[in-house]
Amino acid sequence: MEAPVPDAMDAPGPHAMDHRGSDERNAVPDLNDAHDLREQTVSSDTVYQGVFLKIRKDQARLPDGSVHVREWVVHPGASAILALSETGEVLMERQWRYPMGREYLEIPAGKIDAGETPLQTAQRELLEETGMRAAHWEPLTVIHPAIGFSNEVIHIFIARGLSGSPEQAALDHGERIQTLWMSLTDLMDRVRKGQLPDVKTQIALWHLQERTLRGD
Repeated sequence: MEAPVPDAMDAPGPHAMDHRGSDERNAVPDLNDAHDLREQTVSSDTVYQGVFLKIRKDQARLPDGSVHVREWVVHPGASAILALSETGEVLMERQWRYPMGREYLEIPAGKIDAGETPLQTAQRELLEETGMRAAHWEPLTVIHPAIGFSNEVIHIFIARGLSGSPEQAALDHGERIQTLWMSLTDLMDRVRKGQLPDVKTQIALWHLQERTLRGD
């Protein structure tokens, strides 16, 4: 005797009724509760030490007790600058990025040196790379651009009240940068067309676009 075929209404599926209350279905997870996700470092070895980067190979214990390898890059952090002219144009840089083997259009940025605050780094990098100083500084946002393999943190600032000239720039040895002023309209058009892939620059420009639309 063949087994009876269950009625379609009795079989669970994508349209099965959810008997949870609406409060339960719409509950927002507590992102501050990392009890079930936190990984504990068991051991940590530096496998490479470079000029300012180093690579660690760690053993990490997961909540289920298993231990796994975690390889990651230790980064000192960086600051980036969204420098604006009196007419709202953005100070941009063209430079070659060796790991990607191509030229990039991006906002000024640089690593945090020992003993510096992120703001001090931003002020130094703006002067060194562009020859400009800013009278007014404002924190814009903080990003973690490579969370899968690095602890890098980038602090992005808005700089206004600019003075100076490219002739006053003092680039690091081996650093070649060309500066140029561009409109936000042109830059956002490039972002939308996929022509401006640098992540810190994209995020800074989207923030600026939102502020512009709000009239800030």
